[in-house]
Amino acid sequence: MNTLHNFLFNVYPYVCLSVFLMGSLARFDRDQYTWKSDSSQMLRAGQLRWGSNLFHAGILFLFFGHAVGLLTPHWVYDPFISPANKQMLAVVAGGVAGLVCFVGLTLLLHRRIFDPRIRLTSHRTDLFILVILWVQLMLGLVTLPYSISHSDGATMLALSHWAQSVVTFRPDASVLVDMAWPFKVHLVLGMTIFLLFPFSRLVHVWSGFATLAYVLRPYQVVRSRRLGLHTREER
Repeated sequence: MNTLHNFLFNVYPYVCLSVFLMGSLARFDRDQYTWKSDSSQMLRAGQLRWGSNLFHAGILFLFFGHAVGLLTPHWVYDPFISPANKQMLAVVAGGVAGLVCFVGLTLLLHRRIFDPRIRLTSHRTDLFILVILWVQLMLGLVTLPYSISHSDGATMLALSHWAQSVVTFRPDASVLVDMAWPFKVHLVLGMTIFLLFPFSRLVHVWSGFATLAYVLRPYQVVRSRRLGLHTREER
């Protein structure tokens, strides 16, 4: 295990997570007016409707699928499903969600690049982050044949072991030494997205999750002024 490998998978995850958390907090505290998705729906809605819906449906499934698949200990699901079957389930479900997300993101990227009005109103970071996400999705789809060719579940177990070792602050990059290159690049680019998160429009994801709090809030009471005037007139 060389120095670069050790840095990328033992140290770099904590660099990315630290910047992700502290950077998001600093941006919310200092630049709240930039905390938005910068929607361009008013300029052109048709392609955005399809692209945005497909992209968000796919990316949410992929995010939670990766989180549950990588961070759930083996002993939790072992009585119900074998590692080989779990890996195949992840390949099929992740492949479908990845394709849906890829189509949606391609529509969004095409819209940003080839529509003159939208391109002029887009920040360079908008295009940059879309390209990175597009490449990341491509890499994720490239890993699928590698996972199918090693259908014993060993790949999934190695990736889960590494992810859980990072979360428990006992990073173990040795399990990734013999991993195929698409998996390694996919992991590094995924961590880099977390690193860039606070400096891009991706920060609006925090607001999306925060809206779940509205479910627990009491109903807003609205009183009509006109009703009050009628009451006074009657008196």
